[in-house]
Amino acid sequence: MTERLCDRLMAAPVLPVRARIETLLARELFDRLHDQAATDALKAHLGDHPRSAALVAGVLAHAPFLTQIMRQDPVGLLACLTSAPEAHRDALLADIAERGTAATEAPELMRLLRRFRRAMALLIALADIGGVWDVETVTAALTAMADMAVRLASDHVLRQAADLGRIRLANPAVPGEGSGLVVLALGKHGAGELNYSSDIDIVVFFDPEVAEAAGVAEPSSFFVRLTQQIARIIQERTPDGYVFRVDLRLRPDPASTHVAVALPSAYSYYETVGQNWERAAMIKARPVAGDIALGRRFIADLAPFIWRKYFDFAAIADIHAMKRQIQTVKGQESIAVAGHNVKLGRGGIREIEFFVQTQQLVFGGRRPALRGPRTLEMLGELTKEAWITPQARDQLAETYRWLRTIEHRLQMRHDEQTQTLPKQAADLEAFARFCGYRSTAAFGKALTFHAKRVEGHYALLFEEGPSLASEAGTLSFTGNELDPDTLETLQKLGFRTPKIAAETVRGWHFGRRSAVTSARAREVLTELTPALLVALGRTADPDGALAHLDNAFVRMPAAVELLTLLRSQDALLTLFAEILGSAPRLAKVAELHPHVLDGVIDPAFGQAVLDCDALTRRIRGVVGSPPPSVEDGLDRLRDAARQENFLVGARLLSGVYSAQAAAQAYCAVAEACLRVAFADTRDAFAADHGVVEGAQSVVLGLGRLGAGELTPSSDLDLVLLYDRPEDAEPSKGGKPLDPVTWHVRFTQRLVAALTVPTRRGTLYQVDMRLRPSGGKSPAATQFAGFEAYHAGEAEIWEEMALTRARVVAGDAELAARAEASIRAILTRRRKPAKVAAAVAEMRALIAREKGEKNAWDLKLALGGLTDLDFLAQFLVLAYSCDHPGLLARDTASIFAAAREAGLLAGADAAALEHAARLIGDVQLWQRFTVEEAFDPAAVPVRVLNRIATALGRPDTKVLRAEIDEIRAGVRAIFTRVLAAARAN
Repeated sequence: MTERLCDRLMAAPVLPVRARIETLLARELFDRLHDQAATDALKAHLGDHPRSAALVAGVLAHAPFLTQIMRQDPVGLLACLTSAPEAHRDALLADIAERGTAATEAPELMRLLRRFRRAMALLIALADIGGVWDVETVTAALTAMADMAVRLASDHVLRQAADLGRIRLANPAVPGEGSGLVVLALGKHGAGELNYSSDIDIVVFFDPEVAEAAGVAEPSSFFVRLTQQIARIIQERTPDGYVFRVDLRLRPDPASTHVAVALPSAYSYYETVGQNWERAAMIKARPVAGDIALGRRFIADLAPFIWRKYFDFAAIADIHAMKRQIQTVKGQESIAVAGHNVKLGRGGIREIEFFVQTQQLVFGGRRPALRGPRTLEMLGELTKEAWITPQARDQLAETYRWLRTIEHRLQMRHDEQTQTLPKQAADLEAFARFCGYRSTAAFGKALTFHAKRVEGHYALLFEEGPSLASEAGTLSFTGNELDPDTLETLQKLGFRTPKIAAETVRGWHFGRRSAVTSARAREVLTELTPALLVALGRTADPDGALAHLDNAFVRMPAAVELLTLLRSQDALLTLFAEILGSAPRLAKVAELHPHVLDGVIDPAFGQAVLDCDALTRRIRGVVGSPPPSVEDGLDRLRDAARQENFLVGARLLSGVYSAQAAAQAYCAVAEACLRVAFADTRDAFAADHGVVEGAQSVVLGLGRLGAGELTPSSDLDLVLLYDRPEDAEPSKGGKPLDPVTWHVRFTQRLVAALTVPTRRGTLYQVDMRLRPSGGKSPAATQFAGFEAYHAGEAEIWEEMALTRARVVAGDAELAARAEASIRAILTRRRKPAKVAAAVAEMRALIAREKGEKNAWDLKLALGGLTDLDFLAQFLVLAYSCDHPGLLARDTASIFAAAREAGLLAGADAAALEHAARLIGDVQLWQRFTVEEAFDPAAVPVRVLNRIATALGRPDTKVLRAEIDEIRAGVRAIFTRVLAAARAN
């Protein structure tokens, strides 16, 4: 902006009672100036510009430090008022850059820097107090001033060292390049948020190898002296004042290290003993002097230390403990007005910073957008990532700006690094007026409003609220004997064998499980145990859940991360307990890979969106494009599938997904994995054997994968089709293969990629027997042969299987042809009687071989899923020639289409649709909660009731009665429909 400051003024301090602008100007300014020309010019300006006069008078009344600057430099004051502040700021920076670089002696540079700081301090204060610059512009200008001072001081001492022959400069115009010196700004300086009268936190590192190459004989002592000289130039008080106070204590282990630390030592320190507060500090690190490129590489190399791969809730505990300690030590445990510290006190600046930084540390490892240094910008990013609400962002940003403004006013009065409000009533009244308020009461009301607002948001993240542990009674696991009251409490919580439960927990506390033997793990476990036992007691099988957790502690090398994660999130603890008590498959995954729980905390967890393309991109992001190696690709694919399938199960338990949605989601995960495995396997295979020119291939998913009805234990029924030109030649590669062999071996390689156990476990079991001629034929089927087989050789049961076929991976052109071919095969005209006879015969064969009397085997039981599937497949094969709407792949949709086509009576269709959905839901929950064959006699009643309540029934008895009635109805309809078809 080019408009002058005087023309943009929006505010001014409120004058003391009975004070007048003219009197203040005359007594406090004009009468004390010795330059008559400057006095006259200033008088003329202030006379013509009442807003300028009000601003200057307010400063004279309330800010002795600024008053002194105005008296020392009336010409500079007039320049501030009559210039565009942005242009004046830039001119001051350019002037000091030129004159500071030209300075050959340290005293000369020190004098220039102090006068530069004085001029900038006045300009920034006037623009701030006058309402011309917002907080961001003010702090950016203060930061630019600090950056300039540190850079000029560093360049100066490097040039002096070069003049003395102690270092060779690679580029005298830019002394830091190739010097090995790294000066990092931390804190508000590093973030570009410097406050008005602040220390600057800098850390100095050096690279010994680079320094030796530049001719430095003893790098350690050389850079220590250099650092001391830089600090002296900036902070030593002279008749001209000082520039900034310099704090060098944020370096690694400051009590035992020199002021300049070698980079290798710094790396080692951060990697081995670096603490969470140091991670928080390094968020804001920024190279400001020396070898800037080397500084950036150093910060980039520290990224794994700062940004953890997994959500790190230990950071919350550590940073919150530090915050409590600050409040306790400083006496800031309550909100006040007189004597309140606007930075460290409750509802202060530090709470907003902690609110942001802690979430950055916790989530930034997986969300690069959260790695920025600036508080206000990161509030925006936290909102974009859905960690906080837009309301929280807006309220905290508004309050942050208000508090920073108050902080600056405090520091402008006497150039003190203070954030504490005056205690004396008269002084507080004067300060309130300096901030633009007409009374202490009005100022106090505003302060309390903002502080309580911050406190509310901060408490939601940090402070202890109602806990699950509040439900527990007596729980004591110390001593040599079991505590009777503890046993009673455990029984009330739902444990069937409280003595075993108590002994299990006592074993943890007594170090019988290596995963919880560290001091930190025991500390967290002690705090977590009551809430943990309450949560386990709410599950379907508390005793089983506790046993699962104990088994996990046996296998885990260390449990502190898992325990810290659970302690930090009541909702997560509840879900984790539910997993242990109700979902053994998920429990084993969480036991061995606790970081799968990270996804549960992600805001996207609650979004029940099934997008296979997005899921494929996410899995591809984990696997890599391309993966580092075939082996790494297989491992990463298993990691990604484990995470995604775990989230499906967790969403089912949490109610985010219905059972039907979960079945579709399991399919989406499998399809995404197939797409990635198909592409990577083909690339790797082609690298060995080349490609068959013009050939294409696709993977068909059949069975439950094709129908979108996978359960957690389902195999994948797959068929690979390929097509090639008739005159196709062998592949061109290091190991050429003829087209048939190429595709057969590729298929075998793909199946191996999906099924082979790796270090990360298994992915899927694959069944290829539904291809033409089953196990007698090659693993890969040529498309023409597939069409020919189904044109004349295929039996009815093979065509029944084809009703659920769909392309799940492969080349788009062949995929379209395959889908069209399958549609043509299914809609071929057939005699309903012949189809009905074949379906009935096959159902009877299955009943004879596998039985149908187990009422809880919902696939094979009379009237169960096999009856439903066979009846739907009969309708497709018998009638889709005239009613193509029947070509829906899931069973319930086929029954709905049959009703629309008049093939089923409305009541029959409704009964079948309901049966398909309910029985399918029950089976999915069965396989979700029990890993082995479902035997109700061996399954705890609470597990059975958990399934019932998940499906909206009061208990297992009601659910069992309803299923028995439904199955009888399904068998009746099945028999009637097939009999009617055979009779016609």
